[in-house]
Amino acid sequence: MYDAIEDPYTYKDSTVLVNKLDLRGHDELDAFEAEISSARAEEPLPDGAMDFEHYKAIHHHLFQDVYQWAGQVRTVRIAKGGNPFCFPENFKGQAHKLFSDLRSAHYLRNLDAQTFADRAAHFLAELNAIHAFREGDGRSQLTFFTLLADHAGHSLNIEKLDPEEMLAAMITSFDGDERRLVDVIRALIT
Repeated sequence: MYDAIEDPYTYKDSTVLVNKLDLRGHDELDAFEAEISSARAEEPLPDGAMDFEHYKAIHHHLFQDVYQWAGQVRTVRIAKGGNPFCFPENFKGQAHKLFSDLRSAHYLRNLDAQTFADRAAHFLAELNAIHAFREGDGRSQLTFFTLLADHAGHSLNIEKLDPEEMLAAMITSFDGDERRLVDVIRALIT
């Protein structure tokens, strides 16, 4: 659950996000969102330049059946567990820097597995701190990361991914310690 104040993304007097099926329960919406985003993830992903626009297109692809605002950056400040994510007014600068750095690093190509894991963990930690969308950041991050790894020449065994361990690693990376996330990524590289 995210902390947000005066959230235009939710139904009145509710914390449930306004959605295309008009589902009003968290469990119902979570189940539908998981099912449809998983199905969309199996389809060909949008082409792009591995930039912020491409990242937003992936979010749109995954969540287009669920939210009207799929692929659009959020307009409200949010936090999780009392920790604020990047403010919407800072997205442009932060995303530009992050994706510029990725481009300058040649999209992490030609790196050995450990170096790739180190740099990919930093990229994911920063992308998570931006948290561009009102919902669906984790799945969009994982999808973009998988695409990035493929483009960088590193095959991943996503079936080995433990969602709870990944979440814990993302939380510790948000607090500045990326080692656990590096280990999770390294374990996925085949």
